[in-house]
Amino acid sequence: MDTAAIILEGPQAIGLGSIPISDPQDGDVVVDIDWSGISTGTEKLFFTGKMPPFPGMGYPLVPGYESVGHVVEARPGSGLRAGQAVFVPGANCFGAIRGLFGGAARRIVTGADRVTPIDESLGADGALLALAATARHALAGLRTELPELIVGHGTLGRLLARLTIAAGGCPTVWEIDVSRRDGASDYPVIDPAEDARRDYTTIYDATGRADLLPELIGRIAKGGEIVLAGFYTDPISFAFPPAFMKEARLRVAAEWTPDDMQVTHRLVRSGALSLDGLITHRRPAADAVRAYPQAFDDPACLKMILDWKDVA
Repeated sequence: MDTAAIILEGPQAIGLGSIPISDPQDGDVVVDIDWSGISTGTEKLFFTGKMPPFPGMGYPLVPGYESVGHVVEARPGSGLRAGQAVFVPGANCFGAIRGLFGGAARRIVTGADRVTPIDESLGADGALLALAATARHALAGLRTELPELIVGHGTLGRLLARLTIAAGGCPTVWEIDVSRRDGASDYPVIDPAEDARRDYTTIYDATGRADLLPELIGRIAKGGEIVLAGFYTDPISFAFPPAFMKEARLRVAAEWTPDDMQVTHRLVRSGALSLDGLITHRRPAADAVRAYPQAFDDPACLKMILDWKDVA
């Protein structure tokens, strides 16, 4: 089989092409993708060539780990059936072309244990489940407390805030971009320059900016915790004396687990977590050359979704 897919040949070199995919084996499913999201974290780093060394890294590659589609073939042992709506975190079925992360394609083949059946009604919003599960993972680690301060009001920051509200918390959010301070109804979003507080028990950073760490250390209470919930390309460094005086704790939140995905899906189904208003831009997958730069460079773009339904 061949499929249309987004191919990143190298930094800044992206487009839609046709490539072969592997034949499905027992336990696999074949999924036709309807929508895929563009990540402004790791995918941007691959696009710009700034991604630090990473397992399986290299070009050319098929990006994408936020995809939603329908099963068109379920092999024996898969436990799924044709017609089911599923979330797909990517695939590695493209032969010599790397699947990093492999979800930005019209058709993929992957093990059924990697996909998550979802409600049909979610539609394109289902692509947000990866980021929502990532936010949930940051909140659900060992010995965690709900954030009192969230840094950044992009998609991840908004999901962290919504999950915190759902869990009974009341966070403050920092955002330096005036255009991104809207969209909050249950929590304040402010300019950090207007915040004099220096006793936050827990601070969650959703910006991926390593240079903010010294400032955040100065904002925690004694024994407070800073959670790095983004992805950081620059080395993490800070002066030791301020951290020593605060007895600061630092935690890194990694990617979501299957349990995070299941819990997040239940929260969305129950109405406890809303995904409304997070998808701000949509383009046909055939327009990838313009969609990716806009997703990365347009401050008004929280989440770009590619529509694959008209791609053969």
